[in-house]
Amino acid sequence: MPLTIQLPEEYGYVLVAATSTFFINSLHVVLTSKARKASGLKYPIPYASNELAEKNDLAYKFNCAQRSHANFTENQISFLGALLISGLRFPVAAAAIGGGWALSRVIYAVGYSAGGPQGRMRGSIGSFLCDTILKFMAAYTSISYALGQ
Repeated sequence: MPLTIQLPEEYGYVLVAATSTFFINSLHVVLTSKARKASGLKYPIPYASNELAEKNDLAYKFNCAQRSHANFTENQISFLGALLISGLRFPVAAAAIGGGWALSRVIYAVGYSAGGPQGRMRGSIGSFLCDTILKFMAAYTSISYALGQ
């Protein structure tokens, strides 16, 4: 039997939260590009060597910005999936939690790029909590749909 899914009226909020992550990715591009230029590392070098990063603070900061960007792209896909699925049943809550994740990821990006690994801690705690909650909400939503509820 086919399953018809009707989007909740408030699902637009979920889409706004999802769309915000595209701009966070652009922020990462700007932060990483500025750090690359300041460090003098040319493309296609993905990271400064450990030896260079230990001696050159600008190379170290580039590595931090690059790692922050990589971590964002590693987490964005599963976040978007959890957000879009959980928003089918809980659109306002999912959008609010998604907004919290997005704000936490901005704090993470700026903190890690400027202050190294310790600078990412506040943003990582918030994004982890929001991500975990959304994943449980998505699991509940998925199981509910699978059981026809």
